[in-house]
Amino acid sequence: MKKIILACFIALPSFLFSQTKLSPELLWKLGRVNAIGISKDKQYIIYSIATPDVDQNKSITKTYRIPVNGGTAEEVNNADTLVYNNHISPDGKWKISDSDVKIMNVYGSDFYPELTKSNAQVYNSLMYRHWDTWEDGKFSHIFLSAVNDTSKKDLMAGQLYDSPQKPFGGDEDYIWNPDGKHVVYVTKQKQGVDYTVSTNTDLFEYNTETGATKSLTEGMMGYDVNPAYSWKGVLAWLSQKRDGYEADKQDLIVYNGKQKINLTEKLDTINVESFKWSDDARSIFFIAPVNGTLQLFGVHADFDSSGTADVTQLTSGDFDVKQIVGQLYNTLVVVREDMNHAAELYLYDLPTKNFTQLTHVNDSMFNTLALCKTQRRFVTTTDKKKMLVWVIFPPNFDSTKKYPTLLYCQGGPQSPLTQFYSFRWNFQLIASNGYIIVAPDRRGMPGFGTKWNEDVSKDWGGQVLKDYLSAIDAVSKEKYVDTSRRGCIGASFGGFSVFALEGMHNHRFKTFIAHDGVFDFRSMYGTTDEMWFENWEKGGAYWDKNNAVAQRSFSQSPSNFVQNWDTPIMIVQGGKDYRVPIEQGQQAFQAAQLKGIKSRFLYLPDENHWVLKAQDAMVWQHEFFKWLDETLK
Repeated sequence: MKKIILACFIALPSFLFSQTKLSPELLWKLGRVNAIGISKDKQYIIYSIATPDVDQNKSITKTYRIPVNGGTAEEVNNADTLVYNNHISPDGKWKISDSDVKIMNVYGSDFYPELTKSNAQVYNSLMYRHWDTWEDGKFSHIFLSAVNDTSKKDLMAGQLYDSPQKPFGGDEDYIWNPDGKHVVYVTKQKQGVDYTVSTNTDLFEYNTETGATKSLTEGMMGYDVNPAYSWKGVLAWLSQKRDGYEADKQDLIVYNGKQKINLTEKLDTINVESFKWSDDARSIFFIAPVNGTLQLFGVHADFDSSGTADVTQLTSGDFDVKQIVGQLYNTLVVVREDMNHAAELYLYDLPTKNFTQLTHVNDSMFNTLALCKTQRRFVTTTDKKKMLVWVIFPPNFDSTKKYPTLLYCQGGPQSPLTQFYSFRWNFQLIASNGYIIVAPDRRGMPGFGTKWNEDVSKDWGGQVLKDYLSAIDAVSKEKYVDTSRRGCIGASFGGFSVFALEGMHNHRFKTFIAHDGVFDFRSMYGTTDEMWFENWEKGGAYWDKNNAVAQRSFSQSPSNFVQNWDTPIMIVQGGKDYRVPIEQGQQAFQAAQLKGIKSRFLYLPDENHWVLKAQDAMVWQHEFFKWLDETLK
């Protein structure tokens, strides 16, 4: 009976439901699609769907396969056996895996075994905590074993280094060479202070026959990550040049065993996010930000020489290509999303350049929703540059009416602002609650050239803040913007931006919301985990009085301008956020309270720099809109 009702419901014309608007409850019913791969027989696409269960405060994940030409998806329980496993050697005899190994003493009981009830922790160097966990003396190592044997050999025995990299590295950090004799893995061979001030990861090659290990990226000083071989044995990976700069231009490198070739070095606007080898090993497909979106590119080159690479942009439009799953003859399987639609699997036909939607996990929901119009605008900044600004309008927008308007400040500071579909900063949800959103691709955004991307570093309080004001001022000239009801919202660097603009907005905004934002540069420098970020972005330490760049940077701290605060502000802080630690939110809230400003502190003790738990996310959403209702409507 339920199936019959559902079928009838889906068959109804979508216009009958055009007035339904996205709510936090509906948002947290959407299935989250994650591609796993193409089946070995190339007949199916394997993917998973994570569906949030708010009552259980967790997500339930199921795995499916769908025919490559579309059709009915079916649930499977053996996904690992359906797709190729690049952790199994080409001859099928050996496998590689990762596991944590306890090497370093940290706990009181490590030093004093008789003190079994002590929870003391002893550290002698930095990186004692990272992202959302404290150092426990364990390190991730790569192990080699026979496929049918439980005994394992530690390829990194005794090393105080991690592979996969923490906190975000995964099983993509180690792979087999097609020759079946070598394993390549990513690690950073540094410890303590050296580790926290450096971004220099390297690719290491382990010879399974001799046990010898060598670096493949010696002399390459930035991040080297995501190694992947073609079936011909050519190695590709993503690389940054400068040590200590985590947002450096990311290029695509290939190594044919004799020489390394940078395929994208001469392309100033190309900052490669991810890539996939073509089936014939003659091309590489990759994703890069361009013009406020993530698009698909192809590069063809003679990978056996240093010939000129031929890079072509393959897609364009107001959407993001989020992932390249693989190739099926003349078709690519990709993951695509936009500001109105969560991620789904698509087929992209290379000859015709047409997309075909393959999965329809959330169609029944989106077919009932009133969608939000997104508009590109180009605003002239104070230094006479053209800046892309996304404007997102409420459903059924009426230009004769006036709407409250929110300036959205992106994090990073150098993460792209594209057609993403977020489950926290969800533009469709915010607009569906009656707000216009102004989202500028301000200084610091990749996809607009290296200089534009780098102009935010060492000058957080400079041009980037002027860019924000240029964006909101330009859009505010429209009659449909209610200039008496404007707000400013953002997280991370966006949270910093909120704190900074609170001290200089000259009565533009009526309310602010900052999530895990940097408030005080000195205490941030003294408590954050990754010091390479602070040293690069600020230009040095606050105590270096002879460093004019660093002194200027620290003078731009929002805490230096609290005397100008006079506008209601809500502050959100994760208790396990060690990137922007808790004292940042506490100081901002305390300052607002002591100044008598209407303010609220939403503390999420179990969350890190993000909000991952379903019920915490629901509280976040409801408090977000409650605050706006109180202060803006």
